[in-house]
Amino acid sequence: MATGRDTDPRRLRPIRSYVLRQGRLTDAQALALETLWPEFGIGDGLQPLDCRAAFGRTAPLVVEIGFGDGSATWRMAQAEPDKNFIGIEVHMPGVGRLLRALADRHIENVRIAAVDAVPFIRERLATDSISEVRIYFPDPWPKKRHHKRRLVQTSLLDLLADRMRPGAILHLATDWEDYAEHMLAVLSAHPAFENLSPGNKPDQRPAWRPLTKYERRGDRLGHQTRDLVFRRRT
Repeated sequence: MATGRDTDPRRLRPIRSYVLRQGRLTDAQALALETLWPEFGIGDGLQPLDCRAAFGRTAPLVVEIGFGDGSATWRMAQAEPDKNFIGIEVHMPGVGRLLRALADRHIENVRIAAVDAVPFIRERLATDSISEVRIYFPDPWPKKRHHKRRLVQTSLLDLLADRMRPGAILHLATDWEDYAEHMLAVLSAHPAFENLSPGNKPDQRPAWRPLTKYERRGDRLGHQTRDLVFRRRT
């Protein structure tokens, strides 16, 4: 069971690198937030999360930043039952949708943090605690004056380098070409990470990664998806 179960996720702060497009909660999503959050939600706190207590077991930890509607999250967790997943998302309809999917499919290896990802990782996850980080289709902030608001920056990589175990995998995907180039440049320049993508360039989606809602939308618009896979140096 998750810790801090009495925290209402709807009162938590939105992530600063995204525009918070809340939308309207359906009745089913609102009910899921009310009834399922105590089981799957991670409450607020100032101390590092006790993952063994949160999941009821010790297993490699995968952190997904910005899971959207959660459709890829539950599929990955279902396909990888030997891993623990923490999904981070501030879009509450998406949180409600994922809660329902987890309960309907009896998936027990996912916990949800409905908070700003960077403070959560900094304050709640311990050094060398993460085995994988997955960041799929973060807000591209396409206008040049907004590039400073992009999630993937050196400051984030510094934080992840401390929280990820040596040999841990960082997997990113975007359907914006200039963001892929930005990610590649920032990661390639960081001493803690090495590129595992063929030719040190963005690659196609691996077969095991499920399509996301935003990826399908990008496909309809003619965007080309690019995946990048890096490893925390040992």
